[in-house]
Amino acid sequence: MKTLKLSMFGAAVLLSTSAMANIVTDTGATLVDGTRTLFKTATKPAAVSLEVGSLGYGANIAWAANDRVELQAGWAGGDIAEAINDNFDADGVNYQVETDFSNPYLGVQLRPAANWFTVGAGVIVPDNDIKVRANRGGSNANGYTIKGKTYTFKEVGTLEGTLEHRNKLAPYLTVGFRPNIGNNWGVFGEVGATYLGDATANIKSSATGAKAEEVVAAVKDSIESKDYANWFPIVKVGATYRF
Repeated sequence: MKTLKLSMFGAAVLLSTSAMANIVTDTGATLVDGTRTLFKTATKPAAVSLEVGSLGYGANIAWAANDRVELQAGWAGGDIAEAINDNFDADGVNYQVETDFSNPYLGVQLRPAANWFTVGAGVIVPDNDIKVRANRGGSNANGYTIKGKTYTFKEVGTLEGTLEHRNKLAPYLTVGFRPNIGNNWGVFGEVGATYLGDATANIKSSATGAKAEEVVAAVKDSIESKDYANWFPIVKVGATYRF
């Protein structure tokens, strides 16, 4: 009887061991296949695109999840101030703008109807240099008038500084079109916006003294109240090559 029980126990152990081995083997195969698929997807993108627009010039790579969803990673930047608007007014003072944009982004491109119409969403990691300088040509003949008070050019000197938006991650949303031209080539256009957040103005004057400090504080307040580019427009066009 003991011999029979031991035999049955041994058989059960062997069956359990065999089943566990099969599970481990199947799990390992699944992990290997999944890793291989992920590696192939990552190293073989569905498309590459070149773009130019309000965020600058750049490129992106896309990976297709299916015929309606693509994941995108890209970059756009450069000096685009002249292309969008290289000056602005705040409290009667005109400011010249110089930019050096760097906007890497990650997003999803959706085709809700599985056709050329697209909706894009994602985040931008902005690293943008925005320099401003007060233009004397935009002021009155005697100096700058800020918040109803006039300061002579001698009292003010040269006013210049930088703007820095507070969002380190800026969400964006776009709508657009992406028709294909032939089997591999296509074009696209998108419009939308990204929220860069409130801007901090760092202004300095080449003059010294109480008047210069007063005007710097007034200029800083007027520029920050302007909400310059807090909501930044996205307009871009480009070409795509699909593999």
